[in-house]
Amino acid sequence: MARDVIILIPARLAATRLPGKPLADIAGKPMIAHVVARAKAARIGDVVVATDSEAVCTAVEKAGGRAVMTSADHPSGSDRIFEALTHLDPERRIRIVVNVQGDLPTLEPADVHAAVALLADPAVDIGTLAAEITDAEDRTNPNVNKVVGSPIDARRLRALYFTKLPAPYGDGPLYHHIGLYAYRREALERFVRLPPSTLERREKLEQLRALEAGMRIDVALVDSVPLGVDSPEELEKARAMLSR
Repeated sequence: MARDVIILIPARLAATRLPGKPLADIAGKPMIAHVVARAKAARIGDVVVATDSEAVCTAVEKAGGRAVMTSADHPSGSDRIFEALTHLDPERRIRIVVNVQGDLPTLEPADVHAAVALLADPAVDIGTLAAEITDAEDRTNPNVNKVVGSPIDARRLRALYFTKLPAPYGDGPLYHHIGLYAYRREALERFVRLPPSTLERREKLEQLRALEAGMRIDVALVDSVPLGVDSPEELEKARAMLSR
């Protein structure tokens, strides 16, 4: 495992659609414990949960993980992981920070590597993931975020835009954006200091702030989308998947 890479998992209890979801039981374990286990299985760096909840902290530690307490006032997970990073690494030894959302209990560990590998290109500030949309309904579903990108090769795009609409227009594949990010430390520091941008506020997609500021985001294309648990229905689906 790399000493200069860390995986940070932001987790809070106050989610509006599914309150308390980090502690929701899935196959006998809280959801956050499943996410920690998937992140550890990537074996790419230390894994730490950044939370504002003592209950989440206790659950993570009980499951053999590590957690750090952060402010309850952060507007986004990016701000939360940046605070955690400053607490954990004041010597600035960490160069790459991976933000894994705390509601992805079916994340493929190999996909973490795919995002980090994009940063081998020194021109890339942020690496993220997407998968081709295969369900016709998902093409028009505004809850499925899309990335529009210029192909670099068969498994990689340079991101041009993120949207909830079916874009780009015309024949060809659409790509479901997966909210996992690998940041260069300097890129994360710059990102959290920028004010919310015009398109970010309009689309309600935080990653547009980076694009509007001229930062480069590349996208690794992976084979499947991890289940994001954001509703009671998705929680039941996760329980069925992880109980097999």
